[in-house]
Formats: sequence, C-alpha cells, structure tokens
Amino acid sequence: MSKQYLTAHTVDQAHPADIFSLAPTPTSLLSASGSSSLLVHSTTDASFPLQQTIAAAHKLGCHHVCTARGGVGSVAASVGFGGEIKIWSSDGKEFHLEWEITPATWASNNGNGNGNGAAGGADVWAIALSADEGYLACTTSDGRIHVWDLAAREKIQTYETGARGGGSFAMAVDLSVDGRLTASGHESGAVYVFNNDAGRTVYSLSGLAKPVRAVAFSPGCKRLAAAGNAGVIALYDMEHGEHVGNLTTPSTRPAWITSLDWNETGEYLLSGSLDGKVKVWDVARGVCVATHSETEGALWSVRWLPKTERALAPGMGKGEMFCAAGASRSITFYREATGS
Repeated sequence: MSKQYLTAHTVDQAHPADIFSLAPTPTSLLSASGSSSLLVHSTTDASFPLQQTIAAAHKLGCHHVCTARGGVGSVAASVGFGGEIKIWSSDGKEFHLEWEITPATWASNNGNGNGNGAAGGADVWAIALSADEGYLACTTSDGRIHVWDLAAREKIQTYETGARGGGSFAMAVDLSVDGRLTASGHESGAVYVFNNDAGRTVYSLSGLAKPVRAVAFSPGCKRLAAAGNAGVIALYDMEHGEHVGNLTTPSTRPAWITSLDWNETGEYLLSGSLDGKVKVWDVARGVCVATHSETEGALWSVRWLPKTERALAPGMGKGEMFCAAGASRSITFYREATGS
C-alpha cells in the first residue's frame, strides 16, 4: 500500500548556490548552502515565508547545519567550508551567534586539541546535536568523532576509528535521542557505534562496502539506518549490532543516497539521492511507499518537519510533512494527502 504526498509549496531559488543542509525546529526551517548566509523560513504558515537571513554566517559557505531532533529549537549548529563551527541560540524570534569553535580553538589547550590545527589536525565535516541541545558531535576527515559539552564549551570525548588519527574520512554522524549512542559513517564504507556513557566503541558494522554519507538512529533508538554510494539503506539492530535488512528498489545502477531522516514514530524513513528523488520507506514492510522527483539535480538534504497541532491552511490537514533541497537551490515542502 502506497502513501500519497502532495507538493505543498516550493521556495524557488531560496539560495544563490546549492543547498547542502536543512535543519527543522518546531516552528521553522534553517537552510545552508554554498553561499555565506543561513536562511530561516517559517513552517507555521502555508507560504513558508522567509523569517530571518543570517548574513555572512560562514564566509566560504556552509555544508552542514543541524538542530536537535525532538528538541525545542533553541539551539542550532553549523559548519563552514573554512573549518569553523558556529553555535546559534534562538530567543524565540531569531537566531543569534552564541559562540564559535574555530580551527585555532581546536589547536589550543582550551579546545583540548593536540596542537596540529583544526580538529586536532583534520577538517571538521558532519555534525549532530543531542536531543537536549546540550552536546554536539562532529566528525573529521581523519576519522575522529569529537563530542562537545556546549554549556561548558569544552570537548569532553574523542572517538578514534584508526590508529593515531589514521581513520577513514567520517562523512556522517548522529546521536541517539536518549543520548546513549553516537554513530558515524565513513568513506571506507565502515559504520561505527559508540557508547557515550562508557566512552568506547560498541559496534563496528558491516554491510556497506562504499562510502557512507548518512546515518540516522530511529526515535526509539532500536535501529540505525546507514546509506551512501551503494544506493542501499542498511538497517542495523542496536541491541546486538546485527545487520537486519536493506531497503532498496530494483535498479541496475542505484543512485547515491545523500540524506536520511526518520519520522517521529519510527514507522517511515525518508531518503534523498543524487538523482533528485526523495523517497518514503515503510520500514516494517521494507518497501518504498512514495517517490517524488521535483528535479533532476542532486538532493543533498531531506527532513521531516515536526507535526503541528493545527493545519497550516484550509484543506491541508495536520498530516506529516517533509522537505527537500539540493542542486536546484530551491526548497520543496510536501504534505501527506490524507492528513486530517
């Protein structure tokens, strides 16, 4: 049985460059691109109007922006192509710069670096916020995963995936909603899961032999989804670290999957790929139940929007909504056709 989603609205040419990342809050959506500004669109209005432009947020552009899944939306983090991480706080109306982790900070004693430059000798890439908005995980090009305590403004944990920083490029990271686990996906195809309480690796997962571009814990923290250049979504059980299945459609040359996101109940998984298609997967049945292709350009980010208590407009209902963005430089919002 398929599910039907309709295009609710498209913000055409939202950015002047490729949109690389989207991050929702309960009332807004942050977007980041190859341009220097971050944009914030309201998600409480059916026209999704521009609410704030954070000008010159990252001089060289921004490749990742994140908010806390299930969080209140008071904190966001972003990473620029210059290697800087910026932490933003919201007063309920606008986001303001709270503090910045610069490449120099990594190399200082305050940043707990080893004196070799950004992130202890490597470029920062992917980021993820904990559900309580208190911790930030970030990956580096030499395979490390660092965890920061945002209140204390200090690095409290570093996970190694190779000898002396010789690990494979860590392309993706996620924190479980309960804060217990951190997962990373790597260029080598490896997926690692770390126990934050014990500060150690608990699983080294197999199943994907090509670069992993997205990892995502289910809301109940029972499953981990991972995907990338193989064009297959691998599912892992987090109780025993077992590979329990794949989500895929018949294709001789499956497109790279660039982004994953679970819905609030954990029933459905959203994926975006290099061929411009966004798909909704029924995880229990292991099938794709909806496919949209608004563009032939790459999709770099797809995200579910938090459910609202009221309809955005007459006839729209209160069903689930998601959004997608990428090389088209536009943001497209979709709504569940049967929402009530």
